Amino acid sequence: MSGRLRDFLLARVATRVLRRLPDVEPAERPGEPGVPPPNIERELPSSAGAERAVLAALALATLAAAAFIVLYVAFPDTQLLGLSLGLSLVAFAVALVVAGKRVVPQETAVEEREDFGDAQRQEEVRAIVRRGGDGISRRRMLIGAAGAAGATIGAAALVPAASLGPRVGDRLRQSPWRPGRRVVDADGTPLTVGDIEIGGFRTGFPEGAKRDELGSPVIVVRLEEDEIELPEAQRAGMPSGVIAFSKICPHAGCAVSIYRHPLYEPTEPRPALVCPCHFSTFDVRRGGELLFGPAGRPLPRLPLSIGSEGELIADGEYTENYGPSWSGVRQERGET
Repeated sequence: MSGRLRDFLLARVATRVLRRLPDVEPAERPGEPGVPPPNIERELPSSAGAERAVLAALALATLAAAAFIVLYVAFPDTQLLGLSLGLSLVAFAVALVVAGKRVVPQETAVEEREDFGDAQRQEEVRAIVRRGGDGISRRRMLIGAAGAAGATIGAAALVPAASLGPRVGDRLRQSPWRPGRRVVDADGTPLTVGDIEIGGFRTGFPEGAKRDELGSPVIVVRLEEDEIELPEAQRAGMPSGVIAFSKICPHAGCAVSIYRHPLYEPTEPRPALVCPCHFSTFDVRRGGELLFGPAGRPLPRLPLSIGSEGELIADGEYTENYGPSWSGVRQERGET
């Protein structure tokens, strides 16, 4: 009897103690997987019109970038290249802005900084990311259009890398000048010895050839024959003191357009041709020898002869490699 009485008394005491404990609210039910926390406000602004606007902007960006690539290869006009690339970038930016404001869900969230190792919080973040495409009906089309626009813009940005270094081979060693080809002016009229005055200069081109080729234009000057300071063998291409030089400076490819011909003292005693870009100066009396400036070699000379009617005729090709300095042509006289 004493054991049963003891158990009864212990049960009564435990019941009274439990009744006196404060009531405890049930623990808050954790969020279910896939449901974002309640501190995020979401708005689904997507509409068919906004999606069409984004698709149109991406299509325009793609076409403009493709046009840039085509123009760069086929018709490299600076204004058209700038217009097409600029239009592509602007259209792509418009697509991003419209997509960000009118297509993807707009969310305002207040985040409580907690332990990032909380598995429940990680699942909530995954749920938010999964719900980022809610309300977008043309998801695959938008992703495809964005990919096409990004790819073509990236290709357009890489295409100009082809201009970083010339692959000219032997093209700058071959000019349109040939023995027997007459020298003509901008109107196609043959130049004669009488057209070249001492102290003046004329610009000439090869008759019947393209004038916009790098090796076409020459600058023709005339000296008194006793002024030329070259061996007799090299004077063969300077009839009556008339000398022709490439008009393209061998430094950076600018046009040599200044002829310094002193007439009285005190001046520089040597007539010289000067490039106005970086002031490379070439001695006319010594066949284009470099006097001053950054050019790495002499001004190429074109040997001449005189025809039956006094017209100037090419007697060969340039004595030096013409054009701006590049690998293989920055050399001194006599080197190959």
